[in-house]
Amino acid sequence: MNKLLRLWRVMWQARRGPRLSPTDVSRVPFRVLPNDLDVQKHMNNGVYLSLMDLGRVDLMVRSGIWRELTKRGYYPVIVSSTITYRRSLELWERYELESRMVGIDDVASYVEQRFVRDGEICARAVIKARFLKKTGGVVPIPELAELFSLDPDNHPLPAWLAEWSGQAALPSRREPAPSVWE
Repeated sequence: MNKLLRLWRVMWQARRGPRLSPTDVSRVPFRVLPNDLDVQKHMNNGVYLSLMDLGRVDLMVRSGIWRELTKRGYYPVIVSSTITYRRSLELWERYELESRMVGIDDVASYVEQRFVRDGEICARAVIKARFLKKTGGVVPIPELAELFSLDPDNHPLPAWLAEWSGQAALPSRREPAPSVWE
């Protein structure tokens, strides 16, 4: 099944699935397909990132946020991400992709995503996303918090996540970017 068919399946199932709040855990079942494999015959690291998009779509559709974002002309973009791998996923293995919003700060929202096989976490990722307006500009965090029914004071970011976010940020376009090679 190619990416488009997987997207269609996730959207179809999400519209019929039980409602969630953004901080609930969304679970989407998958199976490792032949076109997911790399030369080592396990799921390619880039496939994990593509599938994470589908997990976030499921969470947004089932929480009702997707419809409201579309109506307002808003769309999410990934600002940064980090992923840690523990175990490989191999051909035909079944697993679940778990997704949940872990919080928001003054500039972005954060989603944790886990690939779980037989109760074991095979990979865990965190993404930082901003929401943009099709008319231009960034959706203000207070508006986003209201849309998500999420009070930032009741959902503070874990300290390690706030630190990661600050350290992963790139400088503005006017500032020279530091290099890890220097």
